[in-house]
Amino acid sequence: MRPIMRTTLTLDDDVAALLRQQATTLGVSFKEVVNRALRAGLSRDMAPHDIPVPKTIPHSFGFRPGVDLDKLNQLADELEAEATAESLARTKR
Repeated sequence: MRPIMRTTLTLDDDVAALLRQQATTLGVSFKEVVNRALRAGLSRDMAPHDIPVPKTIPHSFGFRPGVDLDKLNQLADELEAEATAESLARTKR
């Protein structure tokens, strides 16, 4: 036989009503319903959860032929360098 531990719980009114209703429906004691509910809830929380795998949605960015997609950072650097050079040229005028 399992050792019994007595404890005091403070239940919300709605939870207590649901437990009493379940006890009446099943024809078991309030204590039994509380223990079953705790066991069910604890076992569910401790079970590994299935985590949905993120879905990758491909998108066509419409790059023109000849644009090397592997060198986009290089292209961004070149465009930034051109913009900086133009800005410096304007401030020297």
